[in-house]
Amino acid sequence: MSHKIKVTSEVGRLRRLLIHSPDAGIGKIVPRIKDQLLYDDIVYLEKMQQEYNEYMKVLLCFLDQDKIKGKAGDPAYAQAALNSNFDSDYVLTIEQTLTRILKKEDVKYLLVPSVCAIEKCGLKIQKVLLETPAEVLAHTLITGVLRDADGKDSFIFAPIPNLIFTRDIGITVHDHILINKPHEAARNRETLLFKYIAHFELLDQSTKADPDRLAERVIELRELDLFFFSSEEEKRMKNVSIEGGDIMMVSPGHLMVGLSERTSAMATDYLVEEVFARDLVQKVSVVKIPQRRAYMHIDTVFTQLRKDQWILFSPFSKKEITGRIKNFDFAGNLSMAHAQLVYDVEIVQFVRQPEANGRYSVQVNKLEYLDDLFEQISRQDFGADHCDIIPCAGGVFPYNEREQWTDACNFLAIREGVVIGYDRNIRTEEEFRKRGYAVMCSSEIIEQVESGKDIDEVVTGDTLILLPSAELSRARGGTHCMSMPLWRDEVPVLV
Repeated sequence: MSHKIKVTSEVGRLRRLLIHSPDAGIGKIVPRIKDQLLYDDIVYLEKMQQEYNEYMKVLLCFLDQDKIKGKAGDPAYAQAALNSNFDSDYVLTIEQTLTRILKKEDVKYLLVPSVCAIEKCGLKIQKVLLETPAEVLAHTLITGVLRDADGKDSFIFAPIPNLIFTRDIGITVHDHILINKPHEAARNRETLLFKYIAHFELLDQSTKADPDRLAERVIELRELDLFFFSSEEEKRMKNVSIEGGDIMMVSPGHLMVGLSERTSAMATDYLVEEVFARDLVQKVSVVKIPQRRAYMHIDTVFTQLRKDQWILFSPFSKKEITGRIKNFDFAGNLSMAHAQLVYDVEIVQFVRQPEANGRYSVQVNKLEYLDDLFEQISRQDFGADHCDIIPCAGGVFPYNEREQWTDACNFLAIREGVVIGYDRNIRTEEEFRKRGYAVMCSSEIIEQVESGKDIDEVVTGDTLILLPSAELSRARGGTHCMSMPLWRDEVPVLV
């Protein structure tokens, strides 16, 4: 099945995306392995799934409301909701798309051995998997759980609990798909599964296509030549890792890339080279932030809400950075614990300058503050007459730090000014109210659409939609992280 793939902004009306509901593998994580699986704690899976189900239903309200509108009391709809399986072509799921490609024997016989190789499985397991029906096989490749003939579950792979953060494994840049390279080995299977989904479902390619055709709309960042001859120290220095939380398609000609805990300089270098060589964008802004768990990607620090509005973790703002420079903290810098709280930002822009015969040169510019970058994008890229920056939790300590930790800077824009976030960040919610946003609970929207109302009657104007988040927030990612936009409408440009 072929799908329209086109994203040129962070805020154009969302038409299609790829998501993944919390699966059984997450419920089998034990405390002693949570760190290596990148979780801070074990979660209450059933509650997490209930919260995520509201997220999925809200997405359906906006992207595929025929699946939900007027369905209150419909037994088939209730069953679909119970299984998180609405079979939507607009709110696509990893398991749904993986099942479809596994029904193609040629794809299955490529993918299963690849998974078994990276998971170090024997030929016995590989043969069992190749003989497993597509629906069951997809579930097993995701959860790591295989059910035998007696109904007994056994682990054959480790869980991949971070798969709910689909943005990290792939990004749409115009009509191309970037296959990301995760920083941690715990996420390798996620990327491998998505690579096959991208080629053989989203782009509807064939295994018989020649290599150049397969790579025509897929970007994969290469490792260094002869990388396997490098020492361990050289490998660390030359590491190629990039995750989607560090990539934002902010406007048709402008890509933003974060240089963070999870995205390396070498990967950034290769990505700039690739998008310029393919003439996909004219400008790449690289934003370097400190390498800390609390803000592992740039989308944990800021996201765009409208073409003229952003939300930002205030210690990274121009006001607070310049304030710290004017009022140097001597005592704090003598304390190692305090001195580690660094919020320095570096912004380097690479601008593609076309030349004759398809060649190009690169101009390098630097900006001092994120505020300047947001202003540039809002005014120059979109022609907005102003740029409003909302500080999460009003920029008031300690609430700003607490709410940033629970994703108060991480929002998915369904369309300009209609964004989804977590209900627990109450001081950030107050900031939205001050700027004229209506605030609605996800359950309120779902109930009205299920009863038969059109979504455009329910949500009018700028609206903050709040999701229940007691367990979802403990996974350390917000709605922006939990989405891989595949198709957005173009945002009108006023210049």
